[in-house]
Amino acid sequence: MRDISMERVNATREDMLNTIKDRTLTHEQKVATLAKQADSLLEVLDLPEGLDERLNLDPADKIICDLNEGHAPMRPRYIIPDYEKFMKNGSKFLQLDPPTDIWEAVNSLLIFYKNVPSVTNYPVYIGNLDQLFEPFIKDEEEAKKAIRLFLTHVDRTILDSFCHANIGPKATKAGKIILEVEAELQNAVPNLTIKYDQDLTSDEFALLAIDTALKTAKPSFANHKMFKEELTDNYVIASCYNGLKLGGGSYTLVRVLLGNLAKKATSIEHFKKEVLPETLEIMAAYMDERIRFMVEESGFFESNFLAKEGFISKENFTAMFGMVGMAECVNTLLEKEGIEGRYGHSEVADDLGVSIMDIMDEFNRNHVSPYCYGADGHFLLHAQVGIDLDVNSSPGCRIPIGEEPEELIDHLAHCAKFHKYFPSGIGDIFPIDTTVHKNMEYLLDIIKGSFENKVRYISVYEKDSDVIRVTGYLVKKSEMEKLKNGENVLQDTTALGLGSARNSHILERKVR
Repeated sequence: MRDISMERVNATREDMLNTIKDRTLTHEQKVATLAKQADSLLEVLDLPEGLDERLNLDPADKIICDLNEGHAPMRPRYIIPDYEKFMKNGSKFLQLDPPTDIWEAVNSLLIFYKNVPSVTNYPVYIGNLDQLFEPFIKDEEEAKKAIRLFLTHVDRTILDSFCHANIGPKATKAGKIILEVEAELQNAVPNLTIKYDQDLTSDEFALLAIDTALKTAKPSFANHKMFKEELTDNYVIASCYNGLKLGGGSYTLVRVLLGNLAKKATSIEHFKKEVLPETLEIMAAYMDERIRFMVEESGFFESNFLAKEGFISKENFTAMFGMVGMAECVNTLLEKEGIEGRYGHSEVADDLGVSIMDIMDEFNRNHVSPYCYGADGHFLLHAQVGIDLDVNSSPGCRIPIGEEPEELIDHLAHCAKFHKYFPSGIGDIFPIDTTVHKNMEYLLDIIKGSFENKVRYISVYEKDSDVIRVTGYLVKKSEMEKLKNGENVLQDTTALGLGSARNSHILERKVR
């Protein structure tokens, strides 16, 4: 372990004291922040040359970002337990037998969640809930009461909205109950996705999902055919919109900020041949080292009950090779060359974006990471949603807010050019005018057509809804207002939403 400077130690101590004195943080938020600050005093990784000048910069200049995973990774960033196995077998460690009715099912899952770690200290995936609950639904009214209490408990105890549940693709009694209850509760947690397949998902079930989404910004719609072709049937949608394998997850998520990287290039050719490849090599080496420490030194897989009882396995893990700021990257490079065109509005700009993705995709296919068994030794590309500190950096491959095409069909056609590259997640968000309630079939037709054209993931919400989708997670506008006024709020993602409202203008998206 390398020594660190006293200057850094003293600065961290000051940060820790400021955290203790912060009156806008709850006790749990203070404890989590203090743990990250303590972790920052460790230096146990063998870092690649060239990383420091790309990683440790101000947000406006940062090129590589590890999304606050910590200096000594002690568990995978995203963990995807096999809850179906738990419901069938129970758990020796948790001293729980398999549940026999809806109340035992609810109780067992809530206990299990308290013991699932992640980068947020809360579970980022809580199951394909309709499939988990369906066998226990005997009396629908009783089940609805149990599920309502379950979802309320999740919202009040899993204190950030990176917690994600799935339903679908087939309609079930449990799925309908979940959608009805979510529309009533209008909570930000859990995030929710419906796995949609036109051949498996009835229009009635899909329209109920759309109605709920307009009211409470969930569920989002995932292209089930597309995901299962790439990740097998045993895929899940976790955290923001991350496609990962059941019983596994992602060791790490590191991202490159392409907009900031483009500033370092003198030309498009220089960017493609030198600047981008060099940075991708450094980022991949950094990810490999984080994974190596986690697997070989942390002892997580040897000691944690999730691995010992077979709820997760290294065979199903990979890592997420992330990016943001494609729009800013393309626009900057075109300006350097004196070429007219703007991302999302010209063929030359979009073609440049596609060519950059081809370079990243080819690099990832050729890079082998020893412990990424879940993706045949490779990372999965991920269009990261951004963070509250990002400056002039649009999420993933999205068109910047305020520059959306006038016609929705043009916007979706642009999405289709890029969604194919990202098995571990990409998505676009569309606030919807309230008049769509008069013709939700129109919105369903848009989803069907988009998925046929290889759009991967779509999120909608009514423009006046209190619950909104920030980038990939949900917050309440009313809670953001409380925090803005200096009040405590329960969920720490509210602070991220407030930062994104200030820096990324997420409340100013074009209404469709």
